[in-house]
Amino acid sequence: MQKTHEIPSDAAHGKKPTRGTQTLAKRVREALLTLGGEAHRAVAIETVAKGLGHDVRQIPEDLEVALILSFEENWRDERRRAAYGFHLPFGEGSHRWSVRREPAYLH
Repeated sequence: MQKTHEIPSDAAHGKKPTRGTQTLAKRVREALLTLGGEAHRAVAIETVAKGLGHDVRQIPEDLEVALILSFEENWRDERRRAAYGFHLPFGEGSHRWSVRREPAYLH
């Protein structure tokens, strides 16, 4: 049985499927915590891809783009950034991702 990726109808009309980005954000957060709280985004993406059963030598480009967009969208939104604890330790434009390990972020 082969898994297929369905595109939600909202995505076909240019709307962002929020549930998908929240799920990806949670996976990025879990990966960063596994990696000690921070890592280069390529390492975080490999960790998520591996967890999803992908060969890290051939990560699907759409997954890589979706993970980057998920992190960036959640980092730019103050409320979601606080919820996930996302942080760019070297500032905007950096490829170093991290999560802050404060009690408020441990949901």
